[in-house]
This record gives sequence, structure tokens and C-alpha cells, in this order.
Amino acid sequence: MRDAPLGAQAHNGRRRQVSAREGGPMAIRQEHTVVIDRPIEEVFAFATDPNKDALWQSTTLETEQTSEGAVDVGTTLRSTAKFLGHRIETTMEVTENEPPRRQCVRATSGPIPGVGCYLFEPAEDGSTHFTQTFEFEVGGFFKLAEPLVGRAIRRQTEADMATLKDMLEAGGLEGG
Repeated sequence: MRDAPLGAQAHNGRRRQVSAREGGPMAIRQEHTVVIDRPIEEVFAFATDPNKDALWQSTTLETEQTSEGAVDVGTTLRSTAKFLGHRIETTMEVTENEPPRRQCVRATSGPIPGVGCYLFEPAEDGSTHFTQTFEFEVGGFFKLAEPLVGRAIRRQTEADMATLKDMLEAGGLEGG
């Protein structure tokens, strides 16, 4: 996910927006990393549990699994979020699932098409490097507010990752 096929480039954890075509949707690609002082298995289990999304993702109102069985490649999810004052319904499909190292999804419907991955790397001290990468196109209402969208997403994602870090490091939360 280091390359940005829609014309957006990440640089040192920052995002740069590049228009896919003049007047067309904006491709936004971001990458954020946090070190969580918990074992990789615990961080993976909690961060990839759709039932826990609303606990640490402040814009998420609800995420529910819409397919049967354990979360794996092909699992479908429906997420309801509120972003920049708008209620957003998105359906997603898990496209990669490699516990406890990686999970990726792609939006299959909703106003913001895109893909995202959670990457987990163990550190020698037993902590976990948790990285979120995502890339999506901004259109519709969000196209009109594009200067705000990238900044708002960056701030929101950084705050959400800090919340996840604080929750897991405080203990008492079980993944799964």
C-alpha cells in the first residue's frame, strides 16, 4: 500500500491530495502509526473486531457484520458514521486477513469509495506498531468541502488511534 494508484502520495505519515483528473474526485491517501504497549495479538483482536469500532472510532456510530462466520476474507460489514455533520452508510468487504499482522477492507457501497488496511508489527519490547493506511476518492458533498476533508480525517484518525492506545494500555479490554 505504499504506492498510490489514484495519484496521492504519503510522506512521513502525512497525506498529500492529488486530483485524479481536473475537476474530478480528489484521491486522499493517508498513513498513520502509533505504538501501543500491548502484545500484537491483543491489538489485532481488538482493532479488527467490528463490534468494537464505535468504542475507539469517534465518527463510527455502529458497525455490524452482515455475513455469517468469523471475520475473514469475504466477510461483509455495514458501518454507520457521522462525519462533517453528515450521516454516512457504508458497506465494506474484508479483502485481506492475516492475523495478527494485517487486515484490509474495501468500500463496496457508500459515498466515499476506497480501501484501507490495518498493519500490525511486533516490537522487541513486546509493544505493537499499529499502522492505518487508506485511500479513497472524495466526491459529492465532500468534494465541495475537500480542503477540510483531508485535514479533518487526519485529525480524526490521529485522535482515534490515541484513544485506541489509551484504551488498550489501560487494560481490562478483551479482543474478540
